[in-house]
Amino acid sequence: MRNNQAMTVVPHRIAVLALDDVVGLDLGTPAQVFGTARTGDLTPLYRVEVCTPGGRPIRSTAGFQVVPDHGLELLDSADTVIVPGIHDGPPLIDGTLDAPVAAALRAAHDRGARIMSICTGAFVLAAAGLLDGRRATTHWAYADRFRRFHPHVDLDPDVLFVDGGDVLTSAGVAAGIDLCLHVIRTDHGSAVANRSARRCVVPPWREGGQSQYIERPVPRTAETGTAATREWARQRLHEPVALRELAAHARMSVRTFTRHFRSETGLSPAQWLLQQRTEHARLLLETTDLTVDQIARHAGFGTTAALRQHFHSRVGVAPTAYRRTFRRTPDPVASSRP
Repeated sequence: MRNNQAMTVVPHRIAVLALDDVVGLDLGTPAQVFGTARTGDLTPLYRVEVCTPGGRPIRSTAGFQVVPDHGLELLDSADTVIVPGIHDGPPLIDGTLDAPVAAALRAAHDRGARIMSICTGAFVLAAAGLLDGRRATTHWAYADRFRRFHPHVDLDPDVLFVDGGDVLTSAGVAAGIDLCLHVIRTDHGSAVANRSARRCVVPPWREGGQSQYIERPVPRTAETGTAATREWARQRLHEPVALRELAAHARMSVRTFTRHFRSETGLSPAQWLLQQRTEHARLLLETTDLTVDQIARHAGFGTTAALRQHFHSRVGVAPTAYRRTFRRTPDPVASSRP
């Protein structure tokens, strides 16, 4: 299903399954983000359609009704099924799901469709039995409720999304954008995903996890932030950057800097640097002819062995295998477009 060359000719079909009290932004996210993914000649790479149980109109949380073009039969032929978040209904009230909806989701999964959720859409997937024994995420504010309803799911409320291969879940609202861009990157590489991000005027990926957004009693001020230091470090990924150097740049003690850094990003400075270096290495593998040894130095890993170890740990494959799968030749039409 992924990296299928036919997808550049025949759009990958995405079914968005909307239930009553669907979150308006979650509902529109797949069409908006996947709709920007195109080939160099502007051929759409995805086709997004909306369905509801019985094809009936449903309520949204944004004060409008959704009048779909399809019923649950759309799930029979979709390559990917996405369930947006909901703010009410049985999945959130008692952890249950209407039998026909659960059966349709399980059937789509069983025949090989990719299944995704945005925000509290994870409650729907869990109620359908698709998350048992899996790692998943949802909006941090619903974590305790999710654990009560679905104790057999390995919930991680600290991340923006979880890619389980055939089943993917994301955190609240904007994390759905992160997940959609991640899927585009997985299907078609960083160049296509980055163009989609630019068209949506969002970052290609965000740092850290949900912990940076959880409500805290004492708000941070701009003067105590670490954003400038993160940008400074990002420009020096090829160099060894010590924690004391980061703290000195931010004009903080190491202890204070580390506390603020983790509060803002959800990661330690070391974890964040590793994340940035891995993403930079991934981009270089996709878009340059540099050797793996050269990429290891450019990305700040120092040695090929270190790059292989950390890349495999974070991405799941070796750098050379990743390059064989995701290497994209330059597209002169696409490269001239914003």
